[in-house]
Amino acid sequence: MAAFMSAEQLVVTLAPVIVYWVYAGMYEVLLARTTVLDRYRLHSRQEEETKNIASRKDVVRGVLLQQALQAAISVAVIKLDGHGTGATEGPAEPFLVLAARFGVAMLVHDAWQYFMHRLMHSVPYMYRRFHSWHHRVAAPYAYAAQYGHPVDGVLTEVLAGTAAYLASGLPPRAAAAFFIFATIKGVDDHCGVATPWNPLQALFHNNSAYHDVHHQRGGGRWNFSQPFFVVWDRLLGTHAPYVLRQRDGGGLEAKAFKDRHQVKH
Repeated sequence: MAAFMSAEQLVVTLAPVIVYWVYAGMYEVLLARTTVLDRYRLHSRQEEETKNIASRKDVVRGVLLQQALQAAISVAVIKLDGHGTGATEGPAEPFLVLAARFGVAMLVHDAWQYFMHRLMHSVPYMYRRFHSWHHRVAAPYAYAAQYGHPVDGVLTEVLAGTAAYLASGLPPRAAAAFFIFATIKGVDDHCGVATPWNPLQALFHNNSAYHDVHHQRGGGRWNFSQPFFVVWDRLLGTHAPYVLRQRDGGGLEAKAFKDRHQVKH
């Protein structure tokens, strides 16, 4: 295997998959075995059972298939890009250069996902045939983040990562860090929990409550941006701000405002 791929390239390919299940598993354990997150839940356990069409077994199978395709395409891109197969990385770039590359990757990744995601909702055939799979989970939870039709997964997520990698020129280790970060952020956006002390949800307006609006009934015209920024939604008129309010029976609800002139969260 070492002759086929370097250790750094293996990390780029496999680390995001491992991190996905570990991070999502943390949410599952906390929600299933404790009550520490119950007051911050966006959907009750009963709602997860009644609103979600896809079973948890279907979700696991779908995510594993998506990740297998992701890994295969990642290997192909790395090989074709020629980042020194079987070799170690060269001298480390200055921190500011790496930070700039990381920022470019985030911007390209967001732009690709916004326009492809919006296209999936705008073309009836593409929504019915592909993207509707992801919305079978109407009450999102952590390990359903990458659940969807394989074609949707490749077009929306895998190619977004590929474009970000190629456009930014990130070296393998920095690319691994970027994909791990994007994976954690994607899981967090679908975790179904809005905690004020979660740094990802505090620092990014594009968080679990923001994306929950998109999964709500009638929300398919709003909040397409994922996973980092909300800039494209704001620029192109698809931004639906929200307020969090207490829900009867406990937990929280993200109440969306479709009118730009209403008070924004």
